[in-house]
Formats: sequence, structure tokens, C-alpha cells
Amino acid sequence: MRITLERSNLLKSLNHVHRVVERRNTIPILSNVLLKAEGAALDMKATDLDLEITESTAAMVEQAGATTVPAHLLYEIVRKLPDGSEVLLATTPDGASMTVASGRSKFSLQCLPQSDFPDLTAGSFSHSFKIKASDFKMLIDRTQFAISTEETRYYLNGIFLHTIEASGALKLRAVATDGHRLARADVDAPSGSEGMPGIIIPRKTVGELQKLIDNPDLTIGIEISDSKIRLSIGSVVLTSKLIDGTFPDYQRVIPQANDKEMRVDCQTFARAVDRVSTISSERGRAVKLALSDGQLLLTVNNPDSGSATEEVAVGYENDAMEIGFNAKYLLDITSQLSGEDAIFLLADAGSPTLIRDTAGVDALYVLMPMRV
Repeated sequence: MRITLERSNLLKSLNHVHRVVERRNTIPILSNVLLKAEGAALDMKATDLDLEITESTAAMVEQAGATTVPAHLLYEIVRKLPDGSEVLLATTPDGASMTVASGRSKFSLQCLPQSDFPDLTAGSFSHSFKIKASDFKMLIDRTQFAISTEETRYYLNGIFLHTIEASGALKLRAVATDGHRLARADVDAPSGSEGMPGIIIPRKTVGELQKLIDNPDLTIGIEISDSKIRLSIGSVVLTSKLIDGTFPDYQRVIPQANDKEMRVDCQTFARAVDRVSTISSERGRAVKLALSDGQLLLTVNNPDSGSATEEVAVGYENDAMEIGFNAKYLLDITSQLSGEDAIFLLADAGSPTLIRDTAGVDALYVLMPMRV
């Protein structure tokens, strides 16, 4: 293999693929990126056996061929080369090493044979559809913060993507929950998604997707089977295994009869919560909300360091009540809201609270209270 390509193109593609590679691997080939040169392109592939990413970039191919080299090492080398330079990649005749040359710099990297590189993309996909990148990004951005990190409830370690009838129309819905809070977002279901199986996209895959969807004007191709999802985003193709588990019936925890409405300026509320929570202990980040007519009093008590209070004007015309929440969870949710105001629908101090956006975004949040 012998090819020349622009450093900027090579770096951009390596930046996408090298992130999938775990830094510590017991299987040496999984530390490598597969490079395949043919036609006028260089194809790259990396995998951790659960997630696979491929990307194609333009290259001048003098001699076609394929090899694998350490992914993080190649990325660091290319990253440190000067802007605007050209990079030559050439393997030795025996295929044991690859030269990376640019200007006066020259590196030699150990290769492993491409035949050892695992392939994740086998199998057929039962459903395929196209969706606007902006819609898909909204679904994952608005819900990913609520993904559970508790390994024992592995079926909560991802976003549940499925279609559902809502308000007389078919919606593509994303839901995530960790048992303390729940996030739900809907977009109109794209054609081809009808009857698709409900799938759980793993947390690591969601994180990669957030980084890959950098152009909201693109159209993303999505293919789904019972065990895998494949997404085509521009020149990148990402294939991931799905979480093999049953997502709980989230509809049951969404309160339907919360009749006490509090309307508050989102920014003012978030800043006030942030300020009073400065004094809270790391372990119990509880903030108490005391509601009365048109007024909200935020209080944090920490036996070790002191207390804090702040008053915020709100739209509230119901009986006075007190309820406690985890301050971090409140801030996580308010950071997702794009409208000026947030609407809190409350029942009582021991029941889950519903939080809605006023910006017309089809998303809602449920937050469990804390004892304070």
C-alpha cells in the first residue's frame, strides 16, 4: 500500500474512528485501525466488538492495499503534523510495518494483518428509513442525560427508541431514565419506521452519535434489526450492537393528574438553584422548593457548612406546598429546555413532578422528589 493524502482530511477521519478504540485492550488487533486503500479513497475502520465505525476519505492511491496500525498512535502523529501538509502512508513489502512521512518527519509503525480484523457488519436489517439530522440530534440530546450508569440495570444503560401513536399521529420517540428522572422526546415518525422493533441504543453509541452529528442539515440513513443499528452520517457509517433487554413500561411513571402548575423563568430559576446548591454536600444535593402565591423560596441546609436561601418570582396560584429535589437533576433538566419559561406540574411532596418546555419542542421530563 502506498498513498498520499491531505493531513486535514486524514485527521478529521481519524478523529471520528479512533474514539471507538478502547485505550486498554487484551486483544491487540482491537487497538488498531484498519486502513484500506483502493480507487481514489482510503477507508478506515475501528471497532470495540460492540460498536464499529467506518469512514472514507479522498486519497491519491499509488498502490492499493490494506493493513492495520495502532489507532491512537496514528491519530497523535497526524495531529502533531503541521497544518496544510501532505501525508504519505506506505507499507513495507513484507507488510510488517507502515511508514508515515510528512515533510522532514518520518515514523514507522508496527502492523498487524488485516485478515485478523473482526467484522461486525454481518446480518440483515429489517427496517430502514431516513431522518433529518436535526430531528435525530434533538431526540438524543434531549434524553441522553437521563441514561442510567448503574450496570446492574443494564437495560437502562441506553436510549429506548420506538414508534408510538400519540395525538393521532405516529411518532418516533426516544426515552431514557435512571429511576430518579425520565426524559422523553418525540418527532414525527419518518416513513419506513412503521412497525420497527423497539430498540435500546447503548450509552457509548449515543455519545459517539452526539459527536458525529455536527451538521444539522444532513439526512441520516438508519437501518435496524433486532440486535443491531446502522447509521449513515455523511461519509461515516456507524454500526452498533443494541442492548439485549426489555425497557420498562415508562408510561406508568408519567403523572397524569398533577394539577398544581408553577411557571418560572428558566434562566433565573437555574441560576438560583446553582447558587444555593453551592452550599449543599456532595452526597445529598437536596434543594427545598417552598411554593406560595406567586413566590418560590429555595433553601439548602448543610449541617457541616451552613445554609442558603433565595427567592424567585413565579406564576403559582395553588395551595402552599414544599417539595425537595436533587439540585444537579434540576439543573440537568433546565439545561435541556429551550423556551424562556419552564412549566412544573406538581401533585404533592412525595409524588413525581412533570416538567415541560414552553418552546414547542415535543419533550417532557419527570423528576422524582427527595426528602428534605
